[in-house]
Amino acid sequence: MMITPVHRFRDIERKPEYLQPEKCVPPPSRASLGTMWFIRDGCGIACAVVTWMLVFYADFVVLLVMLVPSRDYVYSVINGTLFNTLAFLALASHFRAMLTDPGAVPKGNATKEFIESLQLKPGQVVYKCPKCCSIKPDRAHHCSVCKRCIRKMDHHCPWVNNCVGENNQKYFVLFTMYIALISLHALIMVGFHFLYCFEEDWTKCSSFSPPTTVILLILLCFEALLFLIFTSVMFGTQVHSICTDETGIERLKNQKPTWEKISGWEGMKLAFGGAFSLGWFNPFSNLNCESPAPVEAAAAAPPSAIMTQEEIEQFLAQDVAIQVLHE
Repeated sequence: MMITPVHRFRDIERKPEYLQPEKCVPPPSRASLGTMWFIRDGCGIACAVVTWMLVFYADFVVLLVMLVPSRDYVYSVINGTLFNTLAFLALASHFRAMLTDPGAVPKGNATKEFIESLQLKPGQVVYKCPKCCSIKPDRAHHCSVCKRCIRKMDHHCPWVNNCVGENNQKYFVLFTMYIALISLHALIMVGFHFLYCFEEDWTKCSSFSPPTTVILLILLCFEALLFLIFTSVMFGTQVHSICTDETGIERLKNQKPTWEKISGWEGMKLAFGGAFSLGWFNPFSNLNCESPAPVEAAAAAPPSAIMTQEEIEQFLAQDVAIQVLHE
């Protein structure tokens, strides 16, 4: 048999240190995989903290500036309960999106032992990521921030300090949806509060002074309008990506699909972990879908189709896709 290199153009960084097979250490044991997923990126951590602070600021203005001073007890209770419930669900979704493994490929599995265990069939192509020394499954992309290959990576979002991939896309969609809802709710309440204050005495419609009340309301209005537009657009693009089974990276690269598309309602059920239910809107529910294996081992491959030790070392020493062919 012979080895045919199929050169790639994506995620390539041709530096010698990435192409040395001795750099590929074996992946961690299963016992060490139970640690919490968290990306130590300064910019992402700052954006995540700002996100929580903005939600707390909105809650402060809604409660202490608009609802508590209101004379309508029923109005205050209903809107306060609704806003805080949506805010809690938004922060919970943000927490899950940030701390959930988005679908990282095991790091350092491009070892001789792992390649031998695959028993590659003729015509089968596997890719090695030169940056994290991993055998790259189809539709996986390397994230320079997470420093890992992520399955079905849509994009890296600094606001959740994580990549959006196949395992946490549901939580990111819920986060954008709940932020859009509380932003819309806040805008409506600000509008009603301004009308109420214009009709009544400004000193009676808030526990703060009139200038402070106006400043707080204007800042909340600006924040809510900005995040309503931003998160609505993000929510729409994520739902479109799920329904068309095409990630943001694949759409930007205009990549022709080499996979069997699962689009429409079936794509939504796959992304949200099952048939439609209230669990779709619950950020505490876990996904039921299982992640595909990085590369499926070829069953009962004939001896002549298995790569030799020399060919394996050749694969590990270069950034190409290796296709096994008969002579």
